[in-house]
Amino acid sequence: MIKNLIVLASLIFLLSACSNETKKEEWTSWVYPDKSNTKRSMKNGVYKSLEECKQASINKIEELDLSKKASYKCGLNCTYHENMKTDVCKKIAK
Repeated sequence: MIKNLIVLASLIFLLSACSNETKKEEWTSWVYPDKSNTKRSMKNGVYKSLEECKQASINKIEELDLSKKASYKCGLNCTYHENMKTDVCKKIAK
């Protein structure tokens, strides 16, 4: 009986440890050269933090000399969805 309780407690501990595993944050940058046309975008890399993503996006817009016309967004932990033919993100920020 005690042996079963120890095995059960160990199993619960292991399963809860696996389910609490946190995925590292990855922020994907997209730059929109014409902010009025959000269907046209360019992927601008993946970054470790939202701040890095924002800064890289702004730098790219300035590099393209599109500060007045362009926009950007950063997506958290994005993955490509085959059926929708697009990237799906946990969160979008600007």
